Amino acid sequence: MIDEEHLKEMNKVMKLLSNPVRVQMLYMLENKSMSVNELSEKLSVEQSVVSHNLALLREYQLVMAERQGKYNYYQLNDPHILDVINETLEHVDHVIRGKLHGE
Repeated sequence: MIDEEHLKEMNKVMKLLSNPVRVQMLYMLENKSMSVNELSEKLSVEQSVVSHNLALLREYQLVMAERQGKYNYYQLNDPHILDVINETLEHVDHVIRGKLHGE
């Protein structure tokens, strides 16, 4: 059995990953540090939305920030979270195609 504390925290992380903007940001930050401005431009969303989502991802140690001059540059802090997302996407692909795993 999984203890209650771990289940609650896992639920919070899964809720974080349920947001498409946050998932896209994690992929974008995998190999490159980016500022809020850069992320906002590439995602076509307001800077305030990007900042809010980065704060949530940072709270759960999924991204980290490094100050360079007057800007913060964000990067992926926990690369194995992308494994979780990729496994989920693989499952989703099976569901979408109506295939059983292994087909």
